[in-house]
Amino acid sequence: MSKRFVLFATAAVLAFAAATSSAPVLAQMSEKTVTVGGAPMYPSKNIIQNAVNSKDHTTLVAAVKAAGLVQTLEGPGPFTVFAPTNAAFAKLPAGTVDNLLKPENKATLVKVLTYHVVPGRMTAVKLMKAVKDGEGEAHLKTVAGEDLTVKESGPGKLTVTDAKGDVADVTIADVLQSNGVIHVVDSVLLP
Repeated sequence: MSKRFVLFATAAVLAFAAATSSAPVLAQMSEKTVTVGGAPMYPSKNIIQNAVNSKDHTTLVAAVKAAGLVQTLEGPGPFTVFAPTNAAFAKLPAGTVDNLLKPENKATLVKVLTYHVVPGRMTAVKLMKAVKDGEGEAHLKTVAGEDLTVKESGPGKLTVTDAKGDVADVTIADVLQSNGVIHVVDSVLLP
């Protein structure tokens, strides 16, 4: 075998290895991302894979882990998640989050978190259509089994109202995920 052939074959193998190992990175670079909490959210990643990178959602991620919902939200879905920020959790009465994270309150935590999740992929366009079809409001059945009410609060702006009548603004809509969509909200929704 000639040295030239060996060098050519080695170069070809190295080029192939480099191309295949960087393919996921190149795919992510070409995706249309939304920045949430200082991190790009990749449509090719699932809800958990993206949420763990948002510095604005550390409380939500900790709560999802404590509730044992990580595997569910990594599943195929699709899910629509109204994701409260750390600032939203901070608006709750003092000690509420710490109390919810206690193992003896896991059932309550699961209920609160699943109240933020609706089956299906409800993008902002679909939510606006549901609001229009509902003559000003859309009633969505959550995974927790209770309703949320979505309304338009201005051109292209949505609010979500919980069972207690508290209103959360959607601050970032349409954070697309491989298994659904996230809408960032500024308040925690309570059943």
